Amino acid sequence: MACFEKVYSLDDLRTWTRREPSFAVLGKPIAHSLSPKMHNAAFAAARERRPELTEYRYFRFEIAPEELSETLPLFFEKNFHGLNLTIPHKVAVLPALKKLSPEAEIIGAANTLVRDDALGGWRGENTDGRGFARAAEMQLGATLAGTHIVLLGAGGAARAIAATALAQNCASLTIVNRSRERAETLIADLCAFFPKEKISFLSSCDIQNLTTEEPALIVNATSLGLKPDDPSPFPPELLRAGMAVYDTTYGSHTSALVAAARERNLPAADGRSMLAWQGALAFELWTRIPAADTFPLMFRELS
Repeated sequence: MACFEKVYSLDDLRTWTRREPSFAVLGKPIAHSLSPKMHNAAFAAARERRPELTEYRYFRFEIAPEELSETLPLFFEKNFHGLNLTIPHKVAVLPALKKLSPEAEIIGAANTLVRDDALGGWRGENTDGRGFARAAEMQLGATLAGTHIVLLGAGGAARAIAATALAQNCASLTIVNRSRERAETLIADLCAFFPKEKISFLSSCDIQNLTTEEPALIVNATSLGLKPDDPSPFPPELLRAGMAVYDTTYGSHTSALVAAARERNLPAADGRSMLAWQGALAFELWTRIPAADTFPLMFRELS
């Protein structure tokens, strides 16, 4: 079985014997992740110019929240040079990191870890926000500046998207979430860096009261959409002309939200382009190969 096809576990990591430089994505669930496929393709393509990357490989680990604190020192000990984090680790990882980049600090989440031997641990970075901005522009023709953003979710990916949208001067940001407490924590964190007048909260239960009259970009940053039978996190009947949809989930199926948007002839895209851009930006952090050089190959692998 190819390394990008297998799902590894904490038990596998404890007995890991590979000493060549390794990389991995951590999450739960993780079986759907295409990160190993695109990163291993990028490493293979880069070996002609960079022979020192010949033995670099990228793997997929299913790690539960309660296992995260044990795994990070183990990955360091086993000579992993970089890690990507997905649900549910992007915020929970912060106390275990030796250092945070300014971008990750503002966002309050890390999706990319870089080995730092001088610090004896991991440095946290975040490529989600920039990856989302490039993906939305590429696939939807949507620039964040001057756009009304309706953001579904308040987790790690939502944090990155929210901070990037505000940094790029979006017209407004409405955060829709089931948990008021979690959303208000995110809003308080954002208000430390951005004007609070631009940010509002709407409970998922009250989403029918959404009253944006201007064109809006609907962004799903929840996990609804990962499974083929997941319902749409946004009521299809609220989709109307002038809206566009970006769903950060992806899979072999079309999510209910993307399908509903396309049925109404609205621009819509799934998370593959964001995954490819954030992956290319992470690859740049690990190898110094420009993201723009790596992105086309990664996106092709995902498509």
